[in-house]
Amino acid sequence: MSEFSRFMKANKIVKENGTYAPTKSLCDENGKPLVWEFRHVTAKESEDIRDACTIDVPVTGKPNMYRPKTKTNLYIRKLIAASVVVPDLYDAQLQDSYGVKTPEDLLVAMVDDMGEYNELTAFVQRFQGLDTTFEDKVDEAKN
Repeated sequence: MSEFSRFMKANKIVKENGTYAPTKSLCDENGKPLVWEFRHVTAKESEDIRDACTIDVPVTGKPNMYRPKTKTNLYIRKLIAASVVVPDLYDAQLQDSYGVKTPEDLLVAMVDDMGEYNELTAFVQRFQGLDTTFEDKVDEAKN
């Protein structure tokens, strides 16, 4: 196999979906929390989500100048919603049962316990590969 052909898509490793039970308030008939399925979000999808969550804010003391600001909480909520496969957060019947109209609102309605939501956020960030900081990578490279 030539060096170049190793870069072909056919040789790319497919990332497997993961599972996690984000809340104890949704259980099966045996009282076990329901397990949700998550997929990996691509870099392009993440970029599109970040763009949708970015606004221009005026620069203090500089008329007609703006700087971008990402609404971090909205970005995280949209990232989680985009990564959920099961349950289908886009299902109108499921949204109607919670009285919401968007996948992001459904997510926070289903996982409405603050601690559970924070744990879900941490899980998704780890699952998406966002668990190491730049400083962690520098330290790893030094060792």
